[in-house]
Formats: sequence, C-alpha cells, structure tokens
Amino acid sequence: MKAKSVDIRAVAEHAAVSIATVSRAINKPEQVRAELRSRIEASILELGYIPDAAARSLSSRKTLTIGAIIPTVDNAMFARGIDALQRYLTSQGYLLLLATHNYDPEIEFKQVQNMVSRGIDGLILRGDVHTDGLRHLLAAQRIPFINVGVYQPDRPWPCVGVDNDLAGWQACRFLISQGHTRIGMVAARNHNNDRASARVVGVKRALQESGLTLPDAWYVEVPYRMDDARQASRALLLQTDKPTALICGNDVIAYGVLAEAATRGIDVPKELSVMGFDDLEWSRHQRPALTTMHMPIDEVWTRGGEYIVNTLGGRPAILHHEVQASLVVRESTAAPRPI
Repeated sequence: MKAKSVDIRAVAEHAAVSIATVSRAINKPEQVRAELRSRIEASILELGYIPDAAARSLSSRKTLTIGAIIPTVDNAMFARGIDALQRYLTSQGYLLLLATHNYDPEIEFKQVQNMVSRGIDGLILRGDVHTDGLRHLLAAQRIPFINVGVYQPDRPWPCVGVDNDLAGWQACRFLISQGHTRIGMVAARNHNNDRASARVVGVKRALQESGLTLPDAWYVEVPYRMDDARQASRALLLQTDKPTALICGNDVIAYGVLAEAATRGIDVPKELSVMGFDDLEWSRHQRPALTTMHMPIDEVWTRGGEYIVNTLGGRPAILHHEVQASLVVRESTAAPRPI
C-alpha cells in the first residue's frame, strides 16, 4: 500500500511552529521572519513535503499555472523559446503547461478549453491566428493572454515580437544592396501562419520598391523540414532561368537549400546567395556559414511571460512590445556574378 504522504501538520510539528505560520511561509513568505522561514524551509526539505496545489488554488483562487500553446515541438525555435519561458516562470514560482496545435486554430481552441478547465491563470499563444471562440472564452473567463512572435500595435490584443514584415523587407533589401535583381524565395507554409506570411509580404514590398518582382516560378512554400526544402529548391535550381539569390523562410529551410546546392555542384555564394531567418545555433557552423536574420527568441518568450506575471500581479505591463530583428552577415551571400 502507498505510504501516507507528509502533510502540513507534520511540517509545523517538526519546525515547532503553527500550521498557519507554515501556510504563510509557503504562500506569503514576505510576511514571515527570515529565521522562521529558514526553519520551516529546512523542515520541508527534510520531510519531503510537497504543498497541495489544489488546496492552495482554492484558498488563493490561483493555480500558479501558465499555459502555452505552440504549433509544434518539431521546431528548434519553439523549443528554445519554451525553454526561456519555463526558466522565467520557474523563477517567479509558476508552473508551465504546454500543448501543440499543428497550425490548426480549431485544435488550438480545444487545447485552450482543456487548459482553462484545469485552472490556468494565464495563457501564451504563438501568433494571432485564433478562432473567435477562443477569444470569447478568454474574455468570458477573464484569463490574461498574450500573442508572442508578432508585433501588431494596430490590434487590441497584447503582443510581443518582431515586425515580421519589416524583417522580410530588411533581408531582401540586403540582397538588393549587394546587386541582386533575380531573387527567389523558399518560404515556410503561410496557411494559418501570420509570421511566415508577413515575411513574404516584406520581401515583395522590398522588391517592388526597387522595381523588381518575385516571379511565381521562383516562389515556393514548404513545411518546416530540410527534405521538403531540398525538393523545392531542386526544382528552382534546375530551371534554365533561375535566381541568383534565395531568401528562405527560416534557417532549417536554408539548410536544405544549402545541401541541395552542394549536391548539384552549385557554389554558394559565387553562383547562388542564400539567406535564412532565425539565426539558429547551427547556422554559424554551416559551410558556408549562413547569412540570416537574428530573431531574439529568448527575449520574446521571456517578455511574454513577464506580461502575464505582471498582469496577474496587478502591475503595469506593456500591451504591444516590439523586439528588434537584426541582420547577421556570414559567408552564404555575396554580390552576383557579372553576366
């Protein structure tokens, strides 16, 4: 049979204090003298006591649990962001509850319903493609939330992230400044992905401002996988009339393009310049090292966590927070060969 767990009474007896004092030390430590707090913490550690989360939530009406829903865990950027978020929330005494939706707003809505039923205090969402039902649910339940990865000051919902349109424009402007006029794009799938679609808009805007276009034959959308990127770039690179530079929707797609170019004997950057997005750790170790747009993902997710924690604590929080993307120039881009 399972042994009886240690309860708060045992901690109080061991520390020679009242149950109420133990409760205050756990829930409102600032109200307990340092000497008493240390004694109680020592007893908790020695006895292996774990506070009852359900009981605490009943008394405080908080579970100290924050939900986060991302498209997929098969993405290094999401993994890195969630790691940064969890480190921050842990430092604030919160637990992170994670779910995925595979870029499906209906699945995301169901995951939100599940999280709300488990008593989350706040919610962090990726991007701003959500169902009306989700928005109504969060409003009705008065659950604070924030969209991370996007900066949309014209919308009423809180957000923190880069201006993806601007980042796409900056990436394309860099290639144009190098002398490229034949620029193609291997984008991430745009469906239900406002970050990816905004980058495409920015690229097209930069081209249009320079009197250039993005031909349909030089544009393709692929899932977030190297193999799909290789297949897509193969079709582009085998064309007789092909671009001298490719902008990739993220670094993983760029890795696929670099691999396919190497297989085809295409010299990067002499014959083809390749630009990524994200600045993953492996990007600087590629051969050639990848020129890319650095996305400060740790800061974005940490700021998202700060917004929720500050809102729950009744402290001021920035509604729309822009984080700057930056160009990282490495070896995969150069001026095009003279014709």
